[in-house]
Order: sequence, then structure tokens, then C-alpha cells
Amino acid sequence: MSNLQEIERAVSQLSVEELAAFRAWFAEFDAELWDRQFEEDVAAGRLDGLAEQALQHLREGRCTDL
Repeated sequence: MSNLQEIERAVSQLSVEELAAFRAWFAEFDAELWDRQFEEDVAAGRLDGLAEQALQHLREGRCTDL
């Protein structure tokens, strides 16, 4: 049995309370990973092109205030 299958099986056996706690933990865990990846992408310059495009659109008046 793979790790994923073991995790799926374990999660399916959680009580309602345990599942709620797991869901909250996983949401925080996933957000931290996403933040770390985003910071790495920014530091590596992988988002520079998108930022420049957004600024160009702003200069051209192609944006609306929220």
C-alpha cells in the first residue's frame, strides 16, 4: 500500500472532530508551502514579467479601481 493510500485510509477513519482538526491543520500547512513557493518565485524573478505587464496595463489605463 502506498503512503497516499495509507493517508486516505487514515483520514477516512477520523471522527468528525478529528477531521475538522486535520482540515484546519492541512489548510495552514498548505498555505505555508504556497507562501514559501511564492517567495522563492519572487526571489528568482519568475514573476517579473507578470509584474511588468500589470504595471504596463496600469500606465495604459486598462485597470479599474476595486
